Amino acid sequence: MSGGLRVWQDMEKEQETLQAWKERVGQELDRVVAFWMEHSHDQEHGGFFTCLSREGRVYDDLKYVWLQGRQVWMYCRLYRKLERFRLPELLDSAKAGGEFLLRHARVAPPGKKCAFVLTRDGRPVKVQRTIFSECFYTMAMNELWRVTGEARYQSEAVEMMDQIVHWVREDPSGLGRPQLPGTPASESMAVPMMLLSLVEQLGEADEELAGNYMELGNWCAQRILQHVQRDGQAILENVSEGGEELSGCLGRHQNPGHALEAGWFLLRHATRKGDPELRAHVIEKFLLLPFRSGWDPDHGGLFYFQDADGLCPTQLEWAMKLWWPHSEAMIAFLMGYSDSGDPALLQLFYQVAEYTFRQFRDPEFGEWFGYLNREGKVALTIKGGPFKGCFHVPRCLAMCEEMLGALLSRLALAPAPGARFPPAVPARQGAE
Repeated sequence: MSGGLRVWQDMEKEQETLQAWKERVGQELDRVVAFWMEHSHDQEHGGFFTCLSREGRVYDDLKYVWLQGRQVWMYCRLYRKLERFRLPELLDSAKAGGEFLLRHARVAPPGKKCAFVLTRDGRPVKVQRTIFSECFYTMAMNELWRVTGEARYQSEAVEMMDQIVHWVREDPSGLGRPQLPGTPASESMAVPMMLLSLVEQLGEADEELAGNYMELGNWCAQRILQHVQRDGQAILENVSEGGEELSGCLGRHQNPGHALEAGWFLLRHATRKGDPELRAHVIEKFLLLPFRSGWDPDHGGLFYFQDADGLCPTQLEWAMKLWWPHSEAMIAFLMGYSDSGDPALLQLFYQVAEYTFRQFRDPEFGEWFGYLNREGKVALTIKGGPFKGCFHVPRCLAMCEEMLGALLSRLALAPAPGARFPPAVPARQGAE
């Protein structure tokens, strides 16, 4: 068999595998979205129920602002990006959720601080002293503006973004967190990660805002990169404000899924900047490194938490397998392959995706279980709760379907055997 024919046959086999995964992912996305559309809509007050049993029954009607904003964003993104989800019911539910947030999310308007938990009818129950409710509020409002064209949503998004940046970079006192003398001056990787995601969200197809946030995006990327510690051999979740390792459990704390999510955020940033060196660094340090240390060699799946010194983590759930790290790993490895063409990354996508579909997916009632024990058996049968809503699973599936489609399109353009054969994927992918 000639070398050219062998390459062509390998290409055909790869194309068949990618096509099978595209169909599998797309069908699963349809099932997941159908679950939330059927069970989560509050027709009386607007917004969404997220505390859902395996079958979709509401077991608590509290509303979590993170999850309200995420579901509005997810519905709008699906409506905007995928033709088959251009459904009036999806858009109407997103708008109802957005209006619920506008009426109730902020604890004391015109102040910007948002609640963490609301009653079903929108009365505040709990506030977190962080920026994350406000971040998901911003994502929701910007995406609503994109699908409706209503300027008031974009005004809300930009004003809230300005407030978030002020809290993070200038004065955090508005968050309400007391400055206690024994508290170390630390920075969680989550904060610059979330801001970098907002920079991309608000700057999409908007040259003016993208330009306004360029410096902020670079700042966020550098703050994330300083979590690469121990001579490049560990991603630590918390570091000092100066980028140094902290002492104790706080400093040794690792979250493999979070590192992988940071990885694909940084890959998108590298693409926007046209920076192949950054891309290579991110693939090695934020994709491969946390996967090597975080994948359970005995039972498969990603550990939830780890200790950088190999000590037993103090979190009771450290050895559990959760839905969202595996969703983020699927995105990260498929994006890494799409951007670099490294077949090892595609094989890691297949490895994670096979485990994830086998262990988390519920073929009987739809959606995914969120919480497995170390052996991969279902620990909690709920499909939604205070932290799991309509976000990580459908975002993963939608993004993977889109990337798989793009890869298949590139393969379809490959030349016949005997011709000069280009790489299966280009070295650098254009911005989404």
